[in-house]
Order: sequence, then structure tokens, then C-alpha cells
Amino acid sequence: MSRRNMVQAINEALRGELERDPRTMILGQDIGHLGGVFRATDGLLDEFGPDRVVDMPLAEAAIVGAAIGLAVAGFVPIAELQFLGFSHQAFHQIGSQLARMRYRSQGRLPMPVVIRAPFGGGVRTPELHSEALEAQFVQSPGLSVVMPATSADAKGLLQTAVRSPDPVLFCEPLRGYRLVSGEVPEGDAPVPFGRLRIAREGDDVTIVAWSAAVHIAEKAADLVAEEGISAAVVDLRTLVPLDEAGLVAEVSSTGRCVVVHEAPLTAGFGAEIVATVTEGAFYSLEAPVARVASPDTPYPPGRIEDLYIPSVGRVVDAIRATVKA
Repeated sequence: MSRRNMVQAINEALRGELERDPRTMILGQDIGHLGGVFRATDGLLDEFGPDRVVDMPLAEAAIVGAAIGLAVAGFVPIAELQFLGFSHQAFHQIGSQLARMRYRSQGRLPMPVVIRAPFGGGVRTPELHSEALEAQFVQSPGLSVVMPATSADAKGLLQTAVRSPDPVLFCEPLRGYRLVSGEVPEGDAPVPFGRLRIAREGDDVTIVAWSAAVHIAEKAADLVAEEGISAAVVDLRTLVPLDEAGLVAEVSSTGRCVVVHEAPLTAGFGAEIVATVTEGAFYSLEAPVARVASPDTPYPPGRIEDLYIPSVGRVVDAIRATVKA
């Protein structure tokens, strides 16, 4: 084990996968000579050469489309979109081509493609850089959607993603790149998809979150603990596949649930969590399931984003209301 921030853990995972499988290659804008806008691919061009670490033009559809073609040709491409907000420029490639190719080809063409894309607030980005669009992709059957919250999971889930025969959207929290650090296993430590992580034990209420929202939930749990409220924090890790059984079991154990996410409230993935919990844990619930999310507006300028994304205070208020209900 060694201590790494998230961007270091991702770089370590990418290096390890390039070493492990000569078919693996990385492509994206500024990932080679620059080492990525956040330096997640720093040093990889020098180590593995321009045939395996490929700078691409500013064209997200071309980046994903090239990855699809490479996968058909037998390669294992890892494509980087500089920001998840830019994924709309490649949505037709991701949903209509990448996610469907195995189905369309009746299993003849697996798609071992990973799309890495940072997202999320708290870093004062311009428009179209921080949007949380994960709910738009969970309705692309055939595509896994992965949302790590810790350095160890960033490495382990990325290893699993690269080794998957099916496509993966790997969403990386911008705030986590350098503000989140922790112990990371050396070498191979793949984390399986579809298994949530209990970030904190609790008896009175279960807070469900993913990506950077997990850390907001943990801070809120610390504050309400001073009031005698014992809050569990569940990190989903992956939205597709979703650990439905684990989720239902955790909420059933407390009887109360608060869901936290950065995406807008309406039709965000939190709504799917509410439906899953209501269907599976209905007779254990002692209060309505609460959601803390962003408002249904375009992402605001950086100076006022703290009023937009979920805050510790808003989560604390939701916990109090749910426990008292």
C-alpha cells in the first residue's frame, strides 16, 4: 500500500494496463505531449511511444469513433474526453454505436473500450466542464457507468474497466484528482463492478451517494453524529451495474434514506435509487426517501457554483428532516 491522490492512482492504473497488455492504447486530446490537461497521462508517451499514446484532434465523436474501430480491429482502447460535459458531441457514437455493437453483431464484436471523463463542481470551471451527465448514459444498454470516489477505487475500478470485454464510461471527479488521497494497493487490485462500498456504518439513516458526493455525505454524517444521529454512508461505486441487493439491505437496516448527487434533481439517477429502495425496502421504510441534488437549471458560473451543487449543510438538513419524519 502507498498513499496516492486520485490522479496519481489513475496514472498508475493506466501505466500498469499498458504494460500488461500490448493491445492496450490510449487516445484523446492533449494526452500525449501535454500528459493530459490534468496530467493523468503524464509520462506515458515517453514510456510507451506515439503508437500507443495518441494525441487526437478536438473532436469527441472522432475520438470515440476511432476507439470503436480500434476495438473491432482487436485493440483495447482507452479514450479520454477532457470533460464529461463534452460527451454530447459524441453521444451518437456512445449510445448508438459503442454500447450496441455486441448486441448488433450477435456477440461477434465485443467492445473493450473505456471512456474516461472528468466531471463535477467545486473547481470553478467554465460552462460545459462540470456538468454531471451520468443519468443520461445509464439508459444506453450495454454500457457500464463507473463513478469512483476514492483513490483506491479509481485504480481498482479502472483496472476492471480496461479488462472488461464491454464498454465502460469511467467518470472521474474533478475535485478528487488532487483533493482526495488515500492508501492504494500496489500492482493488481481490481475492484469488481456492481458491489457498493460502505464508507461509514450507521443505524439511524443511510446516505447514498457516488463520486465526489460521497465525501459531502461523510462530512454531513460527522456533523449529525454530534447531535446523536448515526448516519451510514453508502458509496455505490458503479451505477451500471447497480448493487440493488446491497442497496436494499443497507437501507432496510436503518429504515431511512437520503440520496445525494450533483446532477439536476429531475430524472437524475437519484430517482432510480428512490424507485429501487421503494420497491425493495418498502416495508422497512419509516420515512419518505429524500434527495439532495442540484436545481433544474444550466450549470452556473464558477463564482456561484457553491449555491448550485449539494452542500454539507443541505445534506445535514435532509438528514435531520428524514430522521424526524
